[in-house]
Amino acid sequence: MYAMKNISFLLALLLSASLSQAAVRLPQIFQSGMVLQRGQTMRVWGQADTQEQVTVTLNKTPQQAKPKTKNLITCTTVADAQGWWVAELPAMKAGGPYSLTVESRPSASDTNPSPLTSHIELSDVWIGDVWLCSGQSNMETTLERVSPQYPDELNDSNAMVRLFHVAYDTDATGPKNDLRPTSWQKLNRESAWRFSAIGYFLGKQLQQQTGVAQGIIESAWGGTPIEAWIAADSIKKYYPVMHRQTMLYQNDAFIQAQQQAGALAGQRWQEILDEEDPGMIWSQSLEASPTKGKHYHLWASSDFDDSQWAEVNQYNLTAKPSPLAGRREWIGSLWLRQHITISKAHAGKAARLLLGTLYDADITYINGVQVGSTGYQYPPRRYQVPEGLLREGDNVITVRFINKTGIPYFVKEKPYRLVFGDNDIQPLGEQWRLQTGLEMPRNIGGGISLQNQPSTLFNGMISPLAPFAVAGVLWYQGESNTDPRGAREYAPLLRLLMANWRDAFRRPDLLFVVIQLANYMEPSEQPQNTGWSQVREVQRLVATEDARAELAVTIDLGETVDIHPLRKKEVAWRVALCLDRLVYGKKVMLSPQVTAASVADGKVVLTMDQPMQPAGALKYFEVAGADGKYLNATAHLDGNSRIVVDSPVSQPCHLRYAWRDNPLNVNVYSAAGLPMAPQQIDLP
Repeated sequence: MYAMKNISFLLALLLSASLSQAAVRLPQIFQSGMVLQRGQTMRVWGQADTQEQVTVTLNKTPQQAKPKTKNLITCTTVADAQGWWVAELPAMKAGGPYSLTVESRPSASDTNPSPLTSHIELSDVWIGDVWLCSGQSNMETTLERVSPQYPDELNDSNAMVRLFHVAYDTDATGPKNDLRPTSWQKLNRESAWRFSAIGYFLGKQLQQQTGVAQGIIESAWGGTPIEAWIAADSIKKYYPVMHRQTMLYQNDAFIQAQQQAGALAGQRWQEILDEEDPGMIWSQSLEASPTKGKHYHLWASSDFDDSQWAEVNQYNLTAKPSPLAGRREWIGSLWLRQHITISKAHAGKAARLLLGTLYDADITYINGVQVGSTGYQYPPRRYQVPEGLLREGDNVITVRFINKTGIPYFVKEKPYRLVFGDNDIQPLGEQWRLQTGLEMPRNIGGGISLQNQPSTLFNGMISPLAPFAVAGVLWYQGESNTDPRGAREYAPLLRLLMANWRDAFRRPDLLFVVIQLANYMEPSEQPQNTGWSQVREVQRLVATEDARAELAVTIDLGETVDIHPLRKKEVAWRVALCLDRLVYGKKVMLSPQVTAASVADGKVVLTMDQPMQPAGALKYFEVAGADGKYLNATAHLDGNSRIVVDSPVSQPCHLRYAWRDNPLNVNVYSAAGLPMAPQQIDLP
């Protein structure tokens, strides 16, 4: 009997008040509207009273028709001494909608049996393909976040695609009993708006390609390292010190004390900032104030005189005459104001204020009225301006930055504008008036980020899903492991995660699509050797060496200024190509690969596995001799499947391609339009 990892479950169906003993239960993953994996044994598990007989039945007859015995697929099992049970339904072809019933009844050996049975019935059950989408924030990035990139696809709906969002949860002591309450949802704008954009686009595309139901499970958490997603027994075996790190948090009283202390410190830090900030005053000091007893944002007022403030460009807040000139850090509040002129035609109209992306937190006002706020750096600022707020003539936008580290800044290449209606745009200027608010000390508090500790997310967000049958895993993670130590350890950790999950889901051949890190940060004209390139190489090598894995290359889909690039539909399309080869047996060409490398007459010749896209000078090749010092090299295409690199050293020993944080505008593509992956090659 499968031990079920101490799974405990919520009551899936309220029973009659007269039912005092039998109560079969199912975990969150089993609900009406779900998708079961075709072509695999379908495991259904749960809890009942000890030694109860549990029968799981899948009714293949359309739900509106009268059931026929021959269309029932049934499996009967018995709950063990702890009440856990598992039933295995045979592999089936895609189809639906079906109903799934789970019924428990006392064992014949029960000396005091209940005459009643416990019965759960799930409806609208489909058999198709199920995908587990996991990793950190780029997998978690929502449809809402990328919506400006794809305005024509925001209102799509497809009842044959079902979305299942796993809520955040952690545990340092061991596998969680079950997921937090959630449900299967049909794909539409409402259900997808806060769902993984990659999962959304992938589900739509695969359903259109295959014609079968698609189940997309999103289990991701931004900013988390790979070790948080690996089971404790694996970490303990291969990384005992890392395991002991988790053991430090196996004390609820300690965690609660730390979290409470951090919250209190943060609260007091904010109270001091608001009380002492010269841009804010207590309204009780104002006669007949309508907001008596509250803070009044003096410097946000439309009639406040800011003529003596320093005028600065938003992309250089530390340039003279800014009071931040020469500063590398400003902790506390910073105020910026910009006056804009609104025409008579636009006066009084509702609008959207796009304030790009800011570092770090902000509270934003128009004419003294708060229109939005964001608590950290990454989300785009898209604030709704209500009707009647904008007036003809002079208006003022005020941004109050709140920073706990670093220096405040506006992110380049993002939109800064007012938008009326669909596409009536009034750009903002780059010039602002600036004044420092209150300088603060560093926050003395600090809670515990359990999600960043080894094994905690496997325990809370992966183990409760297993062994639910899935077609494969999409893994998009690595940004949090790009520090030097993390990059060195990433290869064995990624291999361990894949083996670990295959064991948990009871699928030795469970497939993985590893999404390689996109280009990011300031471009460099000279060779670099950073953690970002090293993690990309590990992702490539691990995916290449594993017959049940593929690499989705995204080195051309990133952004210089944003760790969360918007082009998630293109990522999903490349993932789908990987699945075409891995799952659906199609003969597709993925990103071009080097099949042979040779050196002759001061040139390195790379033979590719497919025709390449014509181009002129090929960018981002570099060569090193035995000393390991890399130099830029020129390269060109010779024929349609050979790349010739002119070596800058007499005896080339190593070659690298796109080995930089942000090899902007790479131009080595296959004829099919897919980019070559960043990589390092030791030459013969």
